[in-house]
Amino acid sequence: MSALAAAPNDSWSYLGHAVHCVSSSPSDHPVDGKDEKGPAILLVHGFGASTDHWRFNIPVISRTHEVHAVDLLGFGRSAKPSELDYGGQLWREQLVAYINERIRRPTVLVGNSLGGYAALAAGADLGKDAAGVVLLNAAGYFSDTAQKRASKSLFSKLRQRIGGGPLRDPFHQRLIFEYLRHPFIIRRTLNQVYIDSTNVDDALVEAIRRPSLDQGAFGVFRSVFNGSGRLQGQPLDELFAALKAPVLLLWGNRDPWMNAAGKRASFLRHAPSATTEVVLDAGHCPHDEVPDQVNSALLNWLKYR
Repeated sequence: MSALAAAPNDSWSYLGHAVHCVSSSPSDHPVDGKDEKGPAILLVHGFGASTDHWRFNIPVISRTHEVHAVDLLGFGRSAKPSELDYGGQLWREQLVAYINERIRRPTVLVGNSLGGYAALAAGADLGKDAAGVVLLNAAGYFSDTAQKRASKSLFSKLRQRIGGGPLRDPFHQRLIFEYLRHPFIIRRTLNQVYIDSTNVDDALVEAIRRPSLDQGAFGVFRSVFNGSGRLQGQPLDELFAALKAPVLLLWGNRDPWMNAAGKRASFLRHAPSATTEVVLDAGHCPHDEVPDQVNSALLNWLKYR
């Protein structure tokens, strides 16, 4: 994995639990760094990922902008306590707290998949402190579509892929958990959601496997796949209605985990008028699969923020 060009921040906690976060800015690039422009940037990973998933984005974006990335509670190097009610509301509030306590100025929130939902929800809460929201194949549902009736949580699609329906029995859940965190299975899953598998390397596989060894990781898995708590979250159309910031939609149009064309149509129908769309020939994680294209589109959009 390439160097993040980002250093871990001083310790920060949310609800008394340690949160891993990194940051970088133009001052960290003495050779080619430029004067900082515009708002700060906060990058939010998807399900099972971490700050490491922004490995090809932070070094480029931080040449001109202050960039932060956090591991959501339950993922990456952040704590995985058993008592938390894991779901959209928890991660939404975590992001709002991070911006208010650590960044302390208008911020563009950038999120992939689950992180896209959390970024949009936090952006809706932040009001004028949200300088923009960038969604890369964001998860979530719209209240006027069948997705709400068909889905019990943000993770129904993934649950269906690994066995169909809720997985209530702890013994079988443990077997599935052990199966899913095997390096071969992680690589195979990534190869399914990356159209170009060039960047599906050993470092990426290990970045996903390593957090699954942490104490509490199985408890997070059980919480998510039992569908307990407030996983589903608020409908996307309600979040868009509350959002006061401009939106950039970056779509991997060959995403096998969602109907990208159908979902794009719903996003465009409900997104604010100040919305820009860029379609990319990529899968579910375009920021890591085609990072040069994502970085270029993001930086061009940021010029006007």
